[in-house]
Amino acid sequence: MNIDYEPFFKKYEAIAAKVDEAFRRISEAHPELVKCSPGCTDCCYALFDLTLIEAMYLNHHFNAEFTGETREALLEKAGFVDRKIFKLKKAAYKANQEGKTPEAVVEEMARERIRCPLLNENMRCDLYPHRPLACRIYGVPLAIGGAGRTCGMSGFAQGERYPTVNMDTLHTQLLILSSELVQTIGTKYANLAEVLLPVSMVLMTRFDEEFLGLSSNETVKETMDGGE
Repeated sequence: MNIDYEPFFKKYEAIAAKVDEAFRRISEAHPELVKCSPGCTDCCYALFDLTLIEAMYLNHHFNAEFTGETREALLEKAGFVDRKIFKLKKAAYKANQEGKTPEAVVEEMARERIRCPLLNENMRCDLYPHRPLACRIYGVPLAIGGAGRTCGMSGFAQGERYPTVNMDTLHTQLLILSSELVQTIGTKYANLAEVLLPVSMVLMTRFDEEFLGLSSNETVKETMDGGE
């Protein structure tokens, strides 16, 4: 089945452009507080997941730009990173089951630093023009789940009032766009639009007919549905 994802990618790029503009405005308003500069890689060690539309967009450009040994080397890095993330998430789940509050678990996860597989030896992102929204807005004040957050390298002080980007609103926009995509392709997976994947897994995933629920392969369906 041939599906044209370009219209959805264009809508995603429009959201990314607005994020870039928000970063520019805040940077120009507070140049002494935003510390982002070439060679700074603090955001490249942050842990976050991508929505379906972001995942497919990044995967599309990864497949378009890398082949041969370079691609294989990146996939090897991604596999190594993904195993580390899996262990962290497993530990976080266990901590939650043992009674730790979700807020405490999130704080612990936020302190973990795992190098993104796209950060190359020259301390540059291999897919910088197509980087996720979280990477684009990192470094300015954010609101996540009602709590204020900012890059530890910045000069923004806790308790002060600054222009702030609402990440929950951005996440909602991405979920809506993911839902539009899912409705268009006619998947058999009811919750496909809610899929969240780390960058490492995104690079290794084939977003083919089986993954998207466009095939009759029942084994894949059972995997996506959690074996129910």
